[in-house]
Amino acid sequence: MRDNIVLWWILTGFFALVGVIYTVWNLVAHAGEPPVRAIEWVGTVALFFAAFMAAMIAFYLDRTHKAQGGSLPEDILTSDIDDGDPELGEFSPWSWWPIVLAGAAAVGMIALAVGVFLFPVALAIFVVAIVGWVYEYYRGHFAR
Repeated sequence: MRDNIVLWWILTGFFALVGVIYTVWNLVAHAGEPPVRAIEWVGTVALFFAAFMAAMIAFYLDRTHKAQGGSLPEDILTSDIDDGDPELGEFSPWSWWPIVLAGAAAVGMIALAVGVFLFPVALAIFVVAIVGWVYEYYRGHFAR
């Protein structure tokens, strides 16, 4: 994680430096105009916001690294792959319900784009998909 933190701080410095160079370059290129009109604001703001976002990620990772109180298994050179493999739960690879749930989300997005009359249909598909996915192991071939 320490390498990630260093990379994000380097990225922050890069975006800030490029933002300064970009702003100064615009000021030099349009020397006859007032500074407010000489600066190309979209690129300048985008570069400084990118630096700000990279700094937020670096700061968050740094605080998380200090709060966890130790190194992660992927940071230790002598660790194995299994050291960082937590138990994530049980997932059924044969389940079709996630596809139905994605279809409900797709119909919901189409409802927002085309017409709100499709939204109850998306909601009904969503309810059926959630109930089917939750109760998948209680009925049929895979019942326990």
